[in-house]
Amino acid sequence: MASQNAEPVAETTPQESSSAAVAPASVVSGDSGEACSEKVFSSIGHMTRKLHDTLRELGYDKSLEKVAEGLIPDARDRLNYIAAMTEQAAERALSATEAAQPLQEKLESGASALAGKWDRMFGNQMSVDEFKQLVSDTRSYLHEVPAHTQATNTQLMEIMMAQDFQDLTGQVIKKIIELAQQVEAQLLQLLIDSTPAEKRGEVDAGLLNGPVVNADGRSDVVTNQQQVDDLLESLGF
Repeated sequence: MASQNAEPVAETTPQESSSAAVAPASVVSGDSGEACSEKVFSSIGHMTRKLHDTLRELGYDKSLEKVAEGLIPDARDRLNYIAAMTEQAAERALSATEAAQPLQEKLESGASALAGKWDRMFGNQMSVDEFKQLVSDTRSYLHEVPAHTQATNTQLMEIMMAQDFQDLTGQVIKKIIELAQQVEAQLLQLLIDSTPAEKRGEVDAGLLNGPVVNADGRSDVVTNQQQVDDLLESLGF
C-alpha cells in the first residue's frame, strides 16, 4: 500500500546531472579567483607599507624625495642648458665661417689673377698700356687687403668667443657628475643597509662599509666603479 501512495521520482538525464555539477564549480572558481586577487593586492599593499616605513626609519625617504623632486629636475635643466649653449655656440661659429669664407675667396682670386698678369709681364708678354693697368690693379688690390683681413679677423674672433660655452658647460657637467655620484652612493648605501643577513656573509666586509666622500688612503670602503660592480654582483644584481 505504501508503494501505491509514493510520488513518482523524476528521472535525471546525464546532461542535466553534468550541468548541475558544473554550475557550483564555476561559482567556486570565481570566488577563488577573487580571493586570490584580494590576497595579492593585500600582499602588495603590505610590502609597499613595509618598504615605506623602512625608508622613513632609515632616513632615506627625505633623500629620495630630494632626488626625485629637486636633484633630478635640476640635472635635467642643467642638461637642457648645456644643449642650448652648445647649439648657440655652433650657430655662432657657422655664421662667422660663412661670413669669412667669401672674404678669403675674394683675396685668393684677386691674388691669383694678379700673379698670372705679373708672370706675363716678366715673360715680356705685356704691352706698356697693359703694364700700367697691372700696376693700377695691383695697387687697388693692396688697398683692399687690409679691409678684408680685418673683416676676417673679426669673424675669427667671433668663432673664438663662441667657444666660451665650454667653460660654463664644463662647470655644469661637473656638477651633474657629482649629482650622479651622490645618487649612486645613496642608492648603494640603501642597498647595503637592506642586505639580508644571509647574504652579508657572501659580501666582502670592506664593501659593506659603502661609499664615502673622501676615500683617499682607505681600503675598507667602496672607492671605484669596479668595487661597485663587485658589490652589486655579490648581492645578486
